[in-house]
Amino acid sequence: MTYKYKILIVEDEMIIAANISLQLTTLGYEVTGIIPRGEEALMHFRQNKPDIVLLDIQLKGDLDGIETAKLMQKESEIPIIYLTANADEAHFNKAKSTNPYAFISKPFKKLDLQRAIELTINRIGEKNTTENQAHLDSEQDPFIMEDSIFVRHQDKMVKVQIKDVLYIEAERNYSRIYAQDKEYLLVMTLKDIEERMPQKYFLRIHRSFIVNISHITEIAPTYVVIGKKAIPLSTEMKKNLMMRVQKL
Repeated sequence: MTYKYKILIVEDEMIIAANISLQLTTLGYEVTGIIPRGEEALMHFRQNKPDIVLLDIQLKGDLDGIETAKLMQKESEIPIIYLTANADEAHFNKAKSTNPYAFISKPFKKLDLQRAIELTINRIGEKNTTENQAHLDSEQDPFIMEDSIFVRHQDKMVKVQIKDVLYIEAERNYSRIYAQDKEYLLVMTLKDIEERMPQKYFLRIHRSFIVNISHITEIAPTYVVIGKKAIPLSTEMKKNLMMRVQKL
């Protein structure tokens, strides 16, 4: 079943508000209420939790539309669509500070309203997708301890001993850990891993590689060897490597 978005109308011209409500209902949205004043709109907003607020900039009472929007946004990242009969630069710049999703100038056509709502819903969907992905990514972050790390592998958290990690290679926004007998793909950049891995063992020797120093078997002018893998060594990072090797 398709979700029916809930929309609050805050408009003090009741004929216009009733017309908007009829159009929204016809388009398949749920109108949670028609409120003429900002103070009442805040109470309704808290009680009914709409998904979108259609808000007239110029309201009667102590709160205008922009002040009402700011108070709502202190409590929730509610998408705002402004209705206005006065689209001058001063009103626009003041309203812009609340990051509205759209402006609709009065008088407006049904198509103007329909498109503004659809674009807003698209942005809500994109925002939710981004937040969900960020949440999933955070769940896949490795848990790093002094002598081992837990990494996500095939829907499980697998313990990998630090001493068994040979090197780590960047793959765009991901990183691949090469251990003695397996590989693990992490949803982390190499920079993030560099900051979290114990520096006692690991060193970045190239923009795309972090190595476990204890596994280096050969150091050449432009590469190091770990196992049978030749790993590039950048000129600017070679000095750090040689200093670390001398301490071993």
